[in-house]
Amino acid sequence: MRSRFSAYVRGDTSYLLRTWHPTTRPKVLALDPSQHWVRLEVLATSAGGVFDTAGTVEFRVSCRHRGRLKALRERSSFVREGGRWFYLAGVPVPD
Repeated sequence: MRSRFSAYVRGDTSYLLRTWHPTTRPKVLALDPSQHWVRLEVLATSAGGVFDTAGTVEFRVSCRHRGRLKALRERSSFVREGGRWFYLAGVPVPD
């Protein structure tokens, strides 16, 4: 989760696509250069430990977009395959 947030901060679409599960990964990922990610708060986790093959992370991120501060809250699903974690999907959570 934190590595993907860092990739959004850096605009590293290559890393984001590599860590996105192939069954849900978009063919192209275009990030808005006017959107600047500033904070990640992990609110809750479920599973995702050393011996798990799946897990969820609920988080809130803040970004500055065209001078305005915005926040997004999401519950994301991850799966582990071949020893690597992949982002599967996310569902917005009302704040």
